[in-house]
Amino acid sequence: MEDIHPQLKEFIIDYCMKYRIRKVDPCSLTLNTSIDLDLDIVDIEMDLFIAEFAEQFRIDQSKFSWYKYGYPTGSASVNVIKALFGYQSSWVKRLSQRIYKPKFRVSNLQDAVKTGKLL
Repeated sequence: MEDIHPQLKEFIIDYCMKYRIRKVDPCSLTLNTSIDLDLDIVDIEMDLFIAEFAEQFRIDQSKFSWYKYGYPTGSASVNVIKALFGYQSSWVKRLSQRIYKPKFRVSNLQDAVKTGKLL
């Protein structure tokens, strides 16, 4: 399996620390990590995240549209489950993914870093 670009991993960790979204374990980040479900970046925060990502990596985002992924709004049910049980257990992650389908993953960002375009 392919590894995450080191600068991309550093950007995600720094972004989450800077905006106090959640503490991210660098070892737990994979290409399958969802930005909206696992990192809990949704709504307006997602737009800010995409803008900073595009600026730092000089990515062309002119053709990017949420129609392909669906706008990440989050889920109140998932937030309740996370508050009650945390998000470390595998059963909580599986249940959360059944309730809310992740829309945007680190692999999408990795592809953008490689091609220079966020599609």
